[in-house]
Formats: sequence, C-alpha cells, structure tokens
Amino acid sequence: MRTVESDGRRRTDLAITGMTCAACASKVQGGLRRLPGVQDVTVNFAAATAMIRHDTSVNDEFLRSAVEALGYGVAEQGNSDEIELVRERDLRRRLWIATVLSIPIVAVSMIGPFKFAGWQWLVGALSLPVVYWSGSTFHRTALINLTHRSLGMDTLVSIGTSAAFGFSVVVLVAELGNGHVYFETAAVIVTLVLLGRWIETRAKRRSGAAIRALAELGARVAVLIDGREVPVEMLAVGDRFVVRPGDRIATDGRVVEGRGAVDMSMITGESVPVDVGFGDEVIGATVNVDGSFVVEATRVGSDTALAQISRLVDDAQAGKADVARLADRVAVVFVPVAITTAIVTLAAWLWSGAEPGDALTAAVAVLIIACPCALGLATPLAIMVGTGQGAQLGVLIKGAEVLEDTKRIDVAVLDKTGTLTEGRMEVIKIVAAGGDSAEVIDLASSLERRSEHPVARAIAAVAATGSDERSVESFGNHPGIGIVGVVDGTEIAVGKASLFTHVPDVIARAAVNQAERGCTTVLAGRFARAEVLFVVSDVVKPSSAEAVAALADLGIATVLLTGDNLATAQAVAAEVGIKEVIAEVSPARKAEVVAGFRSRGSRVAMVGDGINDAPALAQADLGIAVGTGTDVAVEASDLTIVGGDLRAVADAIALSRRTLSTIKANLFWAFAYNAAAIPLAAFGVLNPMIAAAAMGASSLFVVTNSLRLRNFEGYR
Repeated sequence: MRTVESDGRRRTDLAITGMTCAACASKVQGGLRRLPGVQDVTVNFAAATAMIRHDTSVNDEFLRSAVEALGYGVAEQGNSDEIELVRERDLRRRLWIATVLSIPIVAVSMIGPFKFAGWQWLVGALSLPVVYWSGSTFHRTALINLTHRSLGMDTLVSIGTSAAFGFSVVVLVAELGNGHVYFETAAVIVTLVLLGRWIETRAKRRSGAAIRALAELGARVAVLIDGREVPVEMLAVGDRFVVRPGDRIATDGRVVEGRGAVDMSMITGESVPVDVGFGDEVIGATVNVDGSFVVEATRVGSDTALAQISRLVDDAQAGKADVARLADRVAVVFVPVAITTAIVTLAAWLWSGAEPGDALTAAVAVLIIACPCALGLATPLAIMVGTGQGAQLGVLIKGAEVLEDTKRIDVAVLDKTGTLTEGRMEVIKIVAAGGDSAEVIDLASSLERRSEHPVARAIAAVAATGSDERSVESFGNHPGIGIVGVVDGTEIAVGKASLFTHVPDVIARAAVNQAERGCTTVLAGRFARAEVLFVVSDVVKPSSAEAVAALADLGIATVLLTGDNLATAQAVAAEVGIKEVIAEVSPARKAEVVAGFRSRGSRVAMVGDGINDAPALAQADLGIAVGTGTDVAVEASDLTIVGGDLRAVADAIALSRRTLSTIKANLFWAFAYNAAAIPLAAFGVLNPMIAAAAMGASSLFVVTNSLRLRNFEGYR
C-alpha cells in the first residue's frame, strides 16, 4: 500500500490479492469507485494493483476494508512479489498432482484395452482430488463471488466441472441414462485451466522482472570521505562519499573531486561510459568503471532518478488505454451471457430429444470455452512488458493512454538547445593570423578562467596544461564587449572586434563567414591587435541526424522550433536533415506553434528539455522530454528519454506503436476465439476437453505474443 498526497488530494496504490480474471478486476474497480470520497479507480488485473484517487476523507484502512468486503485481499507494501511467488508455487503443486492423476484417468477412460470391470469407480475416485483439491481455488472463488452477487471466470470453471463430475456420480450410482460418465472431462478441464493459470502467473512475474531488477540495482552502502561505511538509506543531501573503480554510485549527486568514467547503460540504454569530472552530475546505481572521485549527494531516497523511473513505470502499468476499458466492459457482461448460453444449450439439446449426457457435454463445453482468460490478459500484460522493456532502454512511458497517442503522430517538433545539440558551448575552430598563436590561445584561456560566461568556459577549456597557474592581474570586464587583463605581465584582450585597434583581414573575413553560419566568434590578441579568432558553437549531438532519419522512417515529418536566431537554427537544421525551421520564438509562442499544427489536423509530438519547452510539451498531443533537461519539462511530458541520445525518441514512438499493435492483436484473437468457439461448442462440435485445451492455447498465445516485446531493440 502506497499513498501520495498533493494539493489536498491523495492517490493510494494497493496490491490486490485473489483476483483471477478480468471480471474480478472490474468488480473491484466498480466497488471502489462507488465509495464516498473516491474520485477515480483503475484496477490492473495483470499487475494485481489498484490505483485510487480520492480526497483526504478516505484513509487506507477504509480502502482495505472495502476491498475485503468485496471478497479480495490487500498485500502489505513490498510483499506483493512474494505473494505472487507463493501463488505460483501453489499452482505448480496443484498442477503436478492434477497432471499425475489425470494421465491414468484419461488412459483408462479413453483406451479400450485399459478398461476393466468397475473402471468407472476407479476413475471417479482418482478424479475427486483433481476436481475438488487441485481445483478448489475455482470453487472457493466462485462461492465468494456468489455471496457478493457477482460472477467470474472461476464461476464458469466451477459450474462446468461440478456439472460433469456430479452428473457422472449420478449415472454411476443410480445407473441412469446410457451409463456414460464424464470424470475424465472434469479432471482434464481442471488440469488444463490450472496449466493456463500457472503460465499466466509466471508471465506476470516475468513481465515485471525488468522493473524489479532495476529497483534492486542500487548500492547498499556508501563510503563517506572519512572512511565510514553507512547504509544508503542514511545518506542525506550534502553528504560526500567516495566512489572507487567498480563501485555503484550510492545516490544522485555532483562530482566535487577527482575524475572517472561511469557506465550509465542501466539508466540511459547507452553502452559507452561517460567521462565525469568536477561539477558533473551522476546518477545513483550507475557503475564507475574507471578512476576515483568524490560525490556530494543532491538527491536521496524517493527523489533519486532510479526511484522516479520505477515510479513512472509503475504508474504507466497501472493506467489503462481505451482498448483496455473496452475489454473490461466486455468482461463484466461476458460471464452471465456465457452461463445463459450454456443453460439455453442444455435446454435445447434436451428438448431435441438428445441423451442427457450429450446435452450436458455441450453445455459444459460452452462454459469452458467461454472463460475469458485471454481477454483479461490481452491488454495489461502487453503494457507491462512494453513499459518494462522501455525502462531498460531508457524510455519511460508515463501512462497507458500514451500508447494510443503515438499511433497517429505525423509531425515531430524538435527543440534545438539541449535536444538536437549538446546544450553547452564548445570551441569548434580556431583561426590564427600568424605569429605565436599558441601563446595567445594559452593567455586568452587563462584570462577566461576568471569569467563564468558559457562562452568563456568554452575558451578556458582549450587552455594548455598548467595554464591555470599563470598570474592574472588587472582583470577588467566590459559587459557585452569582452574582457581585458594582464597575464604573466602580458596585456591580453578577449571579445568583440571593438576591443581592438587592428583586426587582420584573415580574422575579419573568418568572423563574418562564421557569424553567417550562426556561430559565435570571439577575438583575442595582445596589445590591441587581434591575433586569434575562436569559433564557438553549441555542438550538434552525434545521434541527432540519425534520429531525424529514424523519425522519417516512421512516417513523421520533423520541424525545428527554437528561441535562437534564424541563422544558427538553419545551420543546425541543415546539419541534421530538417527542412522546416521556426526560430526566434518565445515559450508562449512555442505553444502557439504546436497548437497551430494541431488546428490544421496534424497530430504533434513535441520534443524538448528546458523550462521554456514545458508549455509546448503540455500543448502537444504527445510531449517527449529529454531527461537530461529540467524537472519541469519532464513533468509536462508524456514520454521521457532518460539519456541525451535523440534516437531514443524514435525508439519510444516505435516501442509504443509496437505495444499498441500487440494489444490489438491480443484482443482480436481473444474475441475471435470466443466468437468462433462458443457456437461450435453449443452444437456439439467441441467436447469439453478440447474446449479447455483451446482456452489454454488462447491464453498461451496472448502470453507469448506479449513477451515478444522483450525482444524490441530499437534504432540504437
């Protein structure tokens, strides 16, 4: 049980025990939704969870009591996985006993040479523990449902197997009818349904394994700078700890000393280690593969990136798409319709003069074939597997509804800074006018170390080793123009051309050419003469061009939308392959541009990373935040890309579409199976054993089709 509160409203997540089908989930959902103070409820059968939004008048104990009054239970927080494991083991034990006993039951009943005088009594004795011990869960749940005036899949199994077994006992004891008994039918039905249940339970646990593994990857202890080892749970913001080669980083933080190379693949999906040094942010649970450094904790506990990822995936798996709601509505009416159909089938066969045993066989076949196992798994299992696989690839799908939003996306609007580009300035070219340019570069870099401007930091980064030991005197800042100073006794100026009395033609021409391409130019020189030109730019990410091509492959047109100047935007667009550019727009204007595309009939995905992108992300049909950006952007989005690789945007859309296609395929076969099989069973074409096998095969198809999503690799 987990409760989150904000703005006077609460959301409580419950782990529900005892649900066996989609009808159970619908019953719990409807019962909770009718409670006073409850605003919305979503029950996920595959995840066995209920997400309840309510006001502060509703407490946890009230919700627990309501669930128990419906005939189900609530697992303690952290125990749901253990409960599922226990349930799987119990099903396996019941399945083994049912299988061992059903083999001789079927052999004696179906193979002539194995029959002997009184064989019916042996078969009846062997089938008794199968039907009423191995199958006791069906009967118990059916009884609970009956006391609460509801019907479920277990009701169908219980009625069908009890009818077959009971009729056989009457025939055997009273020697009625033609002497046919159906003990083997009841036993095999229980065995096959148990097999399907066991497969479903294993599949549900397997589909959640990725998230469980992710949650367990965190470090257990942290080594503080004084050498003490403390549990990670005891770390507080501001604590400093040492990360040695091979260590998992204890929590999110900032490097304050040393250098290293961090493997972030478990979070971002990117396999190449990232070099980190002073001031760089690191993520908890990632691995330091080389070097040693000290980290100052900036986020701990539930605020860490890993905790937020797990929470986002949990929320996505708890949500429901429209196709899931359709399945829920069908499941509610399906069971009573199936029972009514079975009764009509029985009556019709008897009215036509058929033997009671044949009539019963047809009715039981209808009950068994109608069990909506596959229907209940079709949507939630695919969502669980898809969102879990996405988390492993660094793609976080915030809700099941997002899956449907991706299908019709035809325009992707991309921010520039931090999305298509690295989001930091770098010196990409140096033009020298002759002379001792290396000395000028070193002097300029040393002077720029005194400035915090992003361009200054880029120039400072090209300094030669040891330049930070130079003596800087008479530092002067001329806002909007540049800086001047004396470095090791030499006068040096860095900035615009107006700082210098002489600018050589080679530097002047290069400055004009680079400015036309959208780059920032900075001159540097001694004694008022420009000697070096630094060309500074926000470098395009290596993956951006591939990402644009991947989006085109998905049938999505791309548009560059930025607040930067037109020349810079056009240069970036040309480099990555984007034809349409909209530049020099404010955050509010970005949202208006997105709204304009939508008003013309386009379905728009907005990709951004900054606070200025948040309005456009919220306005778009599909908001995609690059996770290296701000928390505001992430909160306003529908999809989050944990790393900075823009190809993950194409992965996110492709994975969402694949998941939605899987859901639709699952639902089609679940519906088609029942629509085709029920009439066949009613007319006696399918006997109960074949019906039970077909029901199990339908569930197996849904399970295996959903698990295929684990093989999704994407464009990276």
